[in-house]
Amino acid sequence: MPPTKHIGIVGVSPEGSSVCYRLIGRRAAEVPDPQRRPSISLHNAPFSTYLDALHKDDWVRFGQMLADSAHVLHQAGANFCVLPDNVAHHALHLAEAHSPIPWLNMVQLVADTVSGTGCQKVGLIGTKYVTFGSTYQTVLGLKGIHLLVPEQREAEEIDSIIFREAVYGRVRAESRLRVLEAVKGLGARGCDAVIFASSEGYLLLDAADSPLPVFDPVELLAEAAIRHALG
Repeated sequence: MPPTKHIGIVGVSPEGSSVCYRLIGRRAAEVPDPQRRPSISLHNAPFSTYLDALHKDDWVRFGQMLADSAHVLHQAGANFCVLPDNVAHHALHLAEAHSPIPWLNMVQLVADTVSGTGCQKVGLIGTKYVTFGSTYQTVLGLKGIHLLVPEQREAEEIDSIIFREAVYGRVRAESRLRVLEAVKGLGARGCDAVIFASSEGYLLLDAADSPLPVFDPVELLAEAAIRHALG
């Protein structure tokens, strides 16, 4: 039996990072053999620094910060790292080029999972960088899955909710209702399910309240991290 691998979490949004840490920690505690339960380390550069790079469209700097975190985690003993931030995956290839340890790709995990369910058309909820970017569109398209996003006005409202509320750990009831309406709209357009491509997605809408089945990338990443750590 291979030794258990040490999991490293590269944080961007503190709220999203804490969600990932809690999910992985809970699943680690459920491993039957106490000697096989993986260690977990988290490194988070200042969120404001990431936001500055994002607003300047400086993805090279963004990727370098991710790689810097991977180096810190490697020094702490991590054997691989995970990135629970959806927007940051746009710079993942830059980080991987300068990383001392491998990464699990959350977006690819989502695409594999969606493909495995047989869904042909899925909706996407997230920031504008994710909604109108290529992060999910490319990998899902390669698997023959059609991706739909909210209308422009809805997407801008959701972007505002995420950056003004969710990243600070709070979302107003009226904001949650707005997200719910966007999901209903995606269902009316023929979506089989919806991807909540925000690490704070659990704050935007409870999966139990969603009119469509929900794919939560951070939950999928946490499960994959435990599987990978156990070999």
